[in-house]
Amino acid sequence: MKYVALVYYQESIINSMTEKEWHDLNQECIAGVERLTDQGKFITGQPLQPIEAATTVRVRDDEVLISDGPFAETKEQLAGFYLLDANDLNEALQLASRIPPARFGSIEVRPVRELPPKD
Repeated sequence: MKYVALVYYQESIINSMTEKEWHDLNQECIAGVERLTDQGKFITGQPLQPIEAATTVRVRDDEVLISDGPFAETKEQLAGFYLLDANDLNEALQLASRIPPARFGSIEVRPVRELPPKD
């Protein structure tokens, strides 16, 4: 079954890291993806640019509304995602617990909802 692991952290914590600490964290993430791939558990994933690069799009009454920044002001920001292939929720949670940024923030795990076939 597919699960998405959404990575959240406070960008202020990341921004306060030294260049070496940031590099080391990224290397840990790369090694983690390699491990998940070797186990056949990693489908895809990507880190995201900081929230300053975000744009929110809303459509209300056929009018497109565009605003700079994320949809909601939150303590932690969405930093990236992993799409995992796990046998069940317990395995997905166990895999998510090894995602390095979990030490600084949180990993939200959700089952993927499959769309019905096209008519």
